[in-house]
Amino acid sequence: MSSADAAWLRMDQPTNLMVITGVLWFDQTPDWNAVSEIIRERFVEPYPRFRQRVIEGRQPLSGPHWEDDPKFDINVHLHRVALPAPGDEEELRALVSDLTATPLDPAKPLWQFHLVDGYGDGAAMIARIHHSIADGIALSRVMLSLTDDAPGTEQPEHEERDEGSGRSRLGAVFGPARGAISAATGLVGAVAHETIEVARHPSHVLDIAATAREDADALARVLLKSAEPENPLRGTMGIAKSVTWSLPVPLDEVRSMSHETGTTINDILLTAMAGSLRLYLDARNGLVDELTAFIPFNLRTPGEPLPSTLGNLFGLVFLGLPVGTGDRSKRLQEVHERMEKIKHSPEGAVSYGLLGAMGRTPQQIEQRLVQLFSSKGSAVITNVPGPREPVYLAGTPVAGVLVWAPSSGDIPMTVSIFSYAGQITVGLMVDAGLIPEPEEIIRGFEAEMRELLSLARP
Repeated sequence: MSSADAAWLRMDQPTNLMVITGVLWFDQTPDWNAVSEIIRERFVEPYPRFRQRVIEGRQPLSGPHWEDDPKFDINVHLHRVALPAPGDEEELRALVSDLTATPLDPAKPLWQFHLVDGYGDGAAMIARIHHSIADGIALSRVMLSLTDDAPGTEQPEHEERDEGSGRSRLGAVFGPARGAISAATGLVGAVAHETIEVARHPSHVLDIAATAREDADALARVLLKSAEPENPLRGTMGIAKSVTWSLPVPLDEVRSMSHETGTTINDILLTAMAGSLRLYLDARNGLVDELTAFIPFNLRTPGEPLPSTLGNLFGLVFLGLPVGTGDRSKRLQEVHERMEKIKHSPEGAVSYGLLGAMGRTPQQIEQRLVQLFSSKGSAVITNVPGPREPVYLAGTPVAGVLVWAPSSGDIPMTVSIFSYAGQITVGLMVDAGLIPEPEEIIRGFEAEMRELLSLARP
């Protein structure tokens, strides 16, 4: 197992499971036998990780590795369930919330699908895949490879393309600083023989990383950033989770505003979320100037096919959400400027190297480093562009999609932004004890989006 994948494996803890969760819903019920066969053909067979389990290293400091499951049975990973009456969105949210707090069986390959009957007049499918297998960007592509562009057609792997550019849209939003990738890879190698020294002196990670990275300033920004200020979102984590999601937002309206303001679609969505969090904090007398969000930073080459072994190839960068800024236009400009700076920063590649370094340390040391890292932010925010046109699973049109990344350490909230078929949906996954009213944040986001879009209308 690569050191980066091992890092995500060991981040698992009862209060924050390292499992990526995706939900697809349908207005009609698919043929579940056909869906099961598609999962076998397009999910299990092309990617050996879905037939393998994790085996811990048998020698000291040898680390975990992948091993074929001699008793692998796809049916063990496919669960057919039904929502209780009335089978509405509230019931589906409750089911997803329960599953996000349920660990995967470590003795088996780390994934499962729940095929859900009785969601309104249709159905839903919930996918759960451990982060050690792959990052969310790769798994989104794997999940979409299960679908077709039309009923009954065989579809090659989907590409996430930006309009008119021929480039990966993810690469444009979270594109890597090219020179930093090889340096980050070198960092992982440099740490290989330093494990014992790191175990004795955890702060030595800084020295090791600095020797493998010319940009010491970027490394310092990653490691030495101050802890997040106390705010109503943070506290002692519990096991229970809650999920919810927004009403769809028309993508064309957001795109039109981005053109008029010289910002990006992502900037506008982040600004609306910052405004919603401002309202949430202010209502609890806990307003701060800034909340820090972790933003995944894609390090894959645009357009490159996924390797059959999948894996994690991304870093994390810090985005300060200006929740203390009341003026929406000013807040949008601040978010835009900060995101532009991130796009040209080597911090994403540096953090990828640090994750690899952490994966090579003893588990107790890694846990301390994860806590140190997670203390610097209050949320993980992902933005994954999906297909522009409706897609079909086993001949049934997919009505909507959401994918949540997990949050590590004591980070209490994940925000998922997913665009599909001309609509943008924003989802939340939160610690149920610390944030008992996630609907308030989602309703606030919807209100902020309406206000922002009204600024761009005549």
